[in-house]
This record gives sequence, C-alpha cells and structure tokens, in this order.
Amino acid sequence: MSTTVAGSHDFEGAHAHGHGHAAGFLRTYVFSLDHKVIGIQFLFSTLLWFVVGGLLALAVRWQLAWPWSDMPVVGRMLFAHEGGQIAPEFYTMLFTMHATVMIFFVIIPVLAGAFGNFLIPLMIGADDMAFPTLNMLSYWFMWPAFICMTASFFVTGGAAAAGWTSYPPLSSVPAAAPGSEAGQTLWLLGLTFVGVSSMMGSVNYMTTIIQMRAPGMTMFRLPMTIWGMFITALLQAFALPVLTAVGFMQLMDRTLGTGFFIPEFLIVNNTPAGAGGGQPLLWQHLFWFYSHPAVYIMILPAMGMVSDIMTTFARKPLFGYKPMIYSIAGIAGLGFIVWGHHMFMSGMNPALGMTFMVSTMMIALPSAIKVFNWLGTIWGGKIEYTTSMLFALSFVAMFIIGGLSGIFMAATPVDIFIHDTYFIVAHIHYVLFGGTAFGVFGGIYYWFPKMFGRTMNEFWGKVHFFLSFIFFNGTFFPMHILGAGGFPRRLADPYHYEAFAHLQPMNQFITICALGMGAAQLIFAANFIYSLFFGPKCGRNPWHANSLEWIAPSPPGHGNFDAQPIVYRGPYEYNSPESDEDYYPQNVPPKPGAPKQKPAH
Repeated sequence: MSTTVAGSHDFEGAHAHGHGHAAGFLRTYVFSLDHKVIGIQFLFSTLLWFVVGGLLALAVRWQLAWPWSDMPVVGRMLFAHEGGQIAPEFYTMLFTMHATVMIFFVIIPVLAGAFGNFLIPLMIGADDMAFPTLNMLSYWFMWPAFICMTASFFVTGGAAAAGWTSYPPLSSVPAAAPGSEAGQTLWLLGLTFVGVSSMMGSVNYMTTIIQMRAPGMTMFRLPMTIWGMFITALLQAFALPVLTAVGFMQLMDRTLGTGFFIPEFLIVNNTPAGAGGGQPLLWQHLFWFYSHPAVYIMILPAMGMVSDIMTTFARKPLFGYKPMIYSIAGIAGLGFIVWGHHMFMSGMNPALGMTFMVSTMMIALPSAIKVFNWLGTIWGGKIEYTTSMLFALSFVAMFIIGGLSGIFMAATPVDIFIHDTYFIVAHIHYVLFGGTAFGVFGGIYYWFPKMFGRTMNEFWGKVHFFLSFIFFNGTFFPMHILGAGGFPRRLADPYHYEAFAHLQPMNQFITICALGMGAAQLIFAANFIYSLFFGPKCGRNPWHANSLEWIAPSPPGHGNFDAQPIVYRGPYEYNSPESDEDYYPQNVPPKPGAPKQKPAH
C-alpha cells in the first residue's frame, strides 16, 4: 500500500482535475467536479429532506395523540375526502416514508455525502477526490431517487406503505394494499438509485484515502473522522450490493411475475398472488444483511466527527487513539454477523437465535471502549462549551442510552415481548436522532466556518441545542415506558384496544414535545441561513485545531491548499511541550531541540 501519491497532483499550477481553469456557472455550481461543492450540494439537499421527514413525523405524532381529529392547517387541503382526518391507509404511508426519507435521504447522505465529500480530501491533504467525475455522478444519481419518492405520493394508491423494511408479500404483491401499488414500485426504483449513488461514493472514498494522502500522513495519523468514513465506505462496498440485488429481485416479482419472495398458493383479495414458490423470509435475511451494517454506516462517521470535536474543545489528545480505531473496526466487523437479531420473531431455530443473541451482545464491548475513551478524553480537560461541543457531548449521552436499550433487544426472550412496541421506536431514535443527528449538528456548527468562511451565531446555536435536547428527551424517553407497556407501533388507532386507552395522555405529551423539537429546528434554520450571508467572517483556524483542513483558506479554493502540506505528527497533539501554543498543527515542522512528547496514541 502506498503511503502517498499526492505528489501526482500539481499544487503549484493547474491541478489534475482542471482546478485553476475558468469554468462556467453550470460546471462551477451545478455539475461541479469540486468535492467541496458536491459536499455542500449534499448538505443542502439533505437539510431540505430533513424538513420533509420531520413534517411526516409530526403528522404521525398528531394521529397518535389525537386520532380522528382534523389535522391542523393542512388537514382540509390534504384529506378533504376524510373530512380533514388522516386515513388509516395514509398513516401507514406516513411512517413508511418518514423512515425512508430520514434513513436514505438524510442520515446516510449527510454523513457520507456531505461531510465525507467536503472533509476527506481536506483532512488527508489532497486537492480533490480520486475520481471527480464519479463523485459528481454520485450526487446526481440521488435526484432520480428524490423524484421517484416524491412522485410516489401522487400515483394511484399513494406512496409505499409496507414500512421502510418493505417486507413481502405486502410489498411484493401489487394488489395487497393501496400502498402496494405503483408507489411501492417507485420506492424500489428510488432505493436502487440511492444504492448506485452510495457505491460510487464508497469506491471514491476508499481510493482517495488509500492513494492520495499527503506526504507523512500515515494511516495512524489520520483523524478519527477519516477513519469513520473509511470503515463506512468498506461497509458500503460489501453490504450495499446485497440490498441492490434484493431490490431488483422484489422489483421483478412485482413487474415480471417472478416469485422470489411470494410463497406458494398465496391468495390476496380472492386472487392468486403470483408465481409462488418463493420465500418471504429470504427477503428478511438479505435485507437485514445490509440494513444492520447500515446502522453503523449511519453512526460510525458521526463517532469520528464527535471525537475530533471533543479533542479540539477539551484541548487534550484523544484518549486511546488506536483502541478507538480498533473498536470502530470491531463494531463494523461484528455488524456483518448479527443481522438475525432483527428476525427473532420469524421463528428461527433456537440454536441459531442464541448465536445471533451472543454475537449481538458482543458489540457492547467495542462500543464501551469508545465511550470510555471519550470520557477519558474530556477528563481533566479545559473544556470549551461551544455549541458543537455541547452537541458532541450530548451525542455520547444519547449513544449510551440508545446502546443500553439495544441490549434488551439483543436478548431473544425480551425482544419477543417488545419487538412490535414503541420500545424499538425509542431505541432507534436515541441512536439515530439523539446520536447521529446530534453528531451532525455538532459537525455543522464545527465545520461551518471552513465551508462558508463565516461562523454561526453561538448564542442561538446554544438555544437550539438546549431546546432540541430537552424536547428530544421529552419525545423519545417516554416511548420506552410505552413499549414496556406493550403499546404497539404501526397502528393508526391503538386506542381501539381498550388496554391502551390510558396511554393516550402520554402520547399527547410526546406529541407536544415533538412539536417543540420541530420548532427548535426553525432556530437552527434561521441561524444557518443568516450566518451564510451575515455571519462574522473567520480566519483559517478559528478553533485552533490541529488537522489539515484548518490550514486551508476559509472557504478553501480550488485545489484546497496553498501548497502541498507535509505531515509531521498526528492530529491530536494538544498542549504539547514542543509547541508554544496549546495546539500543534500537523503540518508545522518540529522545532530543533524542543522537548519531545509521546505521540497521542
């Protein structure tokens, strides 16, 4: 493996990818080959879809709090035939599309697409990605997916309604339900385009990190953000083809009459469902072989970003750099052998279930290493409570709660009781919203100065944080209690069963908190947009951080750096006796005769 071939890019003159040449509007801002522009395109797109996914979630919450009451503001317009109320069929579409949008259009692309594109070349000292044209295509292949998912709301039968897991035969038989018609076909097509886009990004990230590191940037001098992106790219490369293939198979069941997932003699609405002879469980095995590693695709980059933010604002080296890398690799490796714990309810052999249970619980070990290392990093540090640091600290807290609740699901006997309850909803939202999304917010506040050359308002940033933190916990923590009480998910009116009627006030409290959390994001939106144009301008390194992106101009121009950076140390050498400052950038040559500090490993 080559340590670096970054010299193949000429930093002195016109760059290998056309940097330094005048480009038109379309090439500069639309079909750009520049990794930074592509990263920002991903960022804006995912933030817009975050709004869509959030509104879908609020509609779900409204139904659960006040079922069969008029939907405020838009009810009469959207549900005129239902008198302004949400129809049960539409409710199933709401939670299906909320999860689909948040997972495939927000969390995965904001981490890999937005932060991966923007940060990888900058943090390893390269002038661009290895394959700029492929990089551009990875963004534009998302647009057919955007169009398919949006169009699905307007076709006969409405959008997909089989859940984001798309379990057959509900999803494979077009006549199974209103949401199983054309909307489900568009859902599968959209998912295919997302998969192709992610594969393009995965190949690019791995090649760039392996081949284009700056001189001196060994693998064990990479920032944790890059390690998170690198291992995520590996996960995508091995797991994603399975999802894409299985998506095609279900598409063929729906359109060509094959029977991969349709069982023999299945009758739907008094009509034979199709060719038959298939296995619905085959879909679950193949879907979860991708989708369990996808959980780590959705959080490993955030773990890396949070590590970098915490060391910067604790002004301390990262505690246990190499164990952190090994634990990320361990989490990713175990992620490939635990998909079966999503299928405890499918009736698998108890011996197989025990194997999946034990292997799932083993993930707690590398996860615990990460948590202890984060705590060790801030222990005794001179902590600066910036907005990004607050979000990073809350990421750790939410990850602990989400991880602990995950242990319950790993245990087969407990999972069988809570599987279809709101306990699962609480868990996934603590991991993916409280964890990942809080990490993303921390990353936006942290790297906003590098992206746009201005800083976001800290006061309103902290207001955004505290309101989000309070309302988030008010929304999702009570769901553990609902789940323990057996409150079912996916039902438009659980109170139809008298046993759950007493839980409606708790659901109303949750919905009020969800509305508060949604309102808090308006503060973020206003701060973000205002700061784009009127935020205080900043220098190259406003946080006094060590990694290479902070030596580039803010925002960086084409080619990123003024000259090829040379790396002399790791990214976490804070308060080093070799430096006059409390930070020691990776590209600053060591002083002759200065006292040496043991590298932060």
